[in-house]
Amino acid sequence: MTNLVFLLEELSAEALLKVLMRRMIVQKENIFVRYIVFEGKQDLEKKLARKLRGWKLPNSKFIVLRDQDSADCKIVKFKLLKLCPEDKKPHTLVRIACHELESWYLGDLNAVEHGLELSGIAKYQEKKRYRIPDSIQAPADALERLTNRIYQKISGSRAIGEYLNLDNTRSISFNVFITGIKNILAI
Repeated sequence: MTNLVFLLEELSAEALLKVLMRRMIVQKENIFVRYIVFEGKQDLEKKLARKLRGWKLPNSKFIVLRDQDSADCKIVKFKLLKLCPEDKKPHTLVRIACHELESWYLGDLNAVEHGLELSGIAKYQEKKRYRIPDSIQAPADALERLTNRIYQKISGSRAIGEYLNLDNTRSISFNVFITGIKNILAI
């Protein structure tokens, strides 16, 4: 049995991943998924090393997910990797959502439209702003405006996750995240 352990910055990431993982591991047996949610990025960074060092379940693989926010994503990733104990590094994948998790949703406006039961949202996908969603500086604000404030972080993440196209390449950080999970599950 493989334990796939997500170490997450916030509850909305857990809401999304519970849906995505149900969809991704439908054909896989002997995979048990766990979610450890911290109280923001500072809490994640403060407790990550201790949580990994104390982990005792065998056959565990870890995925750390954090928003980039306004920081440099390469520096954030390097900092998180440095926090991982040496014996856990071969089994730990660090991924950064550029700029926020909502960038991933803006890369698939069809999923937003279906998940939030709205109409007329998907047509904006070909507008310049939404073709490269990782470049949007405040994606949560953009998503709230686009949906007339219907989008809520946790319930919206859960609803949109049901429809997110796992092969969508508009958000590079989403694509890298999904590819990383697929690689871990293939091992």
